[in-house]
Amino acid sequence: SYCRSQAPGKVISGEEHFSSKKCLAWFYEYAGPDEVVGPEGMEKFCEDIGVEPENIIMLVLAWKLEAESMGFFTKEEWLKGMTSLQCDCTEKLQSKFDFLRSQLNDISSFKNIYRYAFDFARDKDQRSLDIDTAKSMLALLLGRTWPLFSVFYQYLEQSKYRVMNKDQWYNVLEFSRTVHADLSNYDEDGAWPVLLDEFVEWQKVRQAS
Repeated sequence: SYCRSQAPGKVISGEEHFSSKKCLAWFYEYAGPDEVVGPEGMEKFCEDIGVEPENIIMLVLAWKLEAESMGFFTKEEWLKGMTSLQCDCTEKLQSKFDFLRSQLNDISSFKNIYRYAFDFARDKDQRSLDIDTAKSMLALLLGRTWPLFSVFYQYLEQSKYRVMNKDQWYNVLEFSRTVHADLSNYDEDGAWPVLLDEFVEWQKVRQAS
């Protein structure tokens, strides 16, 4: 990787001074002639840092870089984000993985990442997320922590919904945080979107049968 190639035989310590010049050279290892890291460059980048593209760390990193589109990093996003992380090579970024993961355990950071994921993942000419993308992103974000996730996923699989809008997306997080797994405290007169009212109805019918 770039860090090691700069100084053969010497392992760079994370404490070493951050260099914008080195950070830019690191960017160009992955960027195409259009000065953007696209799908191919992203694949190589993931390989070099040892992370699968669908690993949630990549979503947290994209959030830190304020990346606009999934699968792409612009030069501005890279320089601004990596500077704030003080990373100018692979090893330094790898040393930040625990920090990036820890953002998911912080309630307000997680909420920001969750909200960011909606705009990040949607096609920019669409105002909503197509339902398959929504399901994948929800699995990534809530799959391990929300006890009702697998039931909600099943509900989406059989539902008539083809897209999920921003209001529905935001409310799914709120629902996952406030409504008990047995739905006993669900307020039908609350301001929940119809999608969630229908989910609760569907689940209650299943529980009763």
